[in-house]
Amino acid sequence: MTATSATSMQTNQRPWWLTLVMGILAIAVGAVLLWAPAKTKVESYQLLVAFLGIYWLIVGTMDIISMFVDHTAWGWKLFIGIVSIVAGFYVLAYPMAAAVALPRIMVLVLGLWGLMYGTILLIMAFKGGGWGAGILGVLGIIFGFILIADYGSLFSGLAMLWAAAVTAFIGGFIMVIQAFRQRKA
Repeated sequence: MTATSATSMQTNQRPWWLTLVMGILAIAVGAVLLWAPAKTKVESYQLLVAFLGIYWLIVGTMDIISMFVDHTAWGWKLFIGIVSIVAGFYVLAYPMAAAVALPRIMVLVLGLWGLMYGTILLIMAFKGGGWGAGILGVLGIIFGFILIADYGSLFSGLAMLWAAAVTAFIGGFIMVIQAFRQRKA
């Protein structure tokens, strides 16, 4: 029996051109949120909120469907699928309220996600997933606690929006570089 670590597991990579397109879109979104005039920023943000609602609906549905294909961690898949679908419906039903509340709520959601993801990685590490999964699990839990602790801060939502813009801008460039590396390989 061979032990496979989380860092050495082979994963299916998406096509290089999809990574390139996603990188270019991330750069555009980050740039608009950082440097566009206020009216354009508001319109872009409202569009992002709508896309987020649609994304959560699709991901939640796919999580529930994948539960029937792969039965591992089916309880988590069901829970995350239901939460994603409910969040997606709420965002699409109340787009203005979601746009106002979303940055601050996103801090809490990302904190809870960090805790859950970190816990799952720690469990994987103890079940033979390797030290990489253990380190990522601890970092995820720390990240989750920090975000949850900062949730009550008055400007945590605004800081989250700026952080997302900078992350999208820089992450987009990294994705473009990765796409060309992927194409070369």
